[in-house]
Amino acid sequence: MKETKTVSYRLTKTSEPAVLREVAMAPGIGQVINVRAAKAHLSALLELVAGGQEITITSDGEPKAVLSPVGKRESRKVFTGTWEHLKKMPVQTEGPFAEEIIRADRDGRGW
Repeated sequence: MKETKTVSYRLTKTSEPAVLREVAMAPGIGQVINVRAAKAHLSALLELVAGGQEITITSDGEPKAVLSPVGKRESRKVFTGTWEHLKKMPVQTEGPFAEEIIRADRDGRGW
């Protein structure tokens, strides 16, 4: 059975703490909230996330999405492997070319 507890947070815009009774702590996942409660408290959840919290949204008890602060995302490495690989490939000068292989395949199938 999942452990459920009431979590109190201070929102950045107001001085009163927001009490979200729907937020639970799940072992190995962290703070979770079901999708219906997330829809009802989206503004409060966004404030919590902006304050550095990470919250997992669940549906039927299964994790479906994670709300995390924007600045936390790591930059992606640009994939250049295909172009670099093609530049290193030798140019084909003999043997059957791709057009000839495709044409022979289509003719064999009656296209």
